[in-house]
Amino acid sequence: MSLNELADKVGITNINLSKLKTGKVVAVRFSTLNEICKALKCQPGDILEYAEEEE
Repeated sequence: MSLNELADKVGITNINLSKLKTGKVVAVRFSTLNEICKALKCQPGDILEYAEEEE
């Protein structure tokens, strides 16, 4: 699925979806995460990864 198609299904802009993809956001709304998971038919753990901040 392209970023454009996913953005349309989720209801967010391509720019915001791209920022989520590259990790350049500090927060994501649960409603947005829910819509992404619905569109991709996945669980949050399938698309999220924890990484410690570098000091």
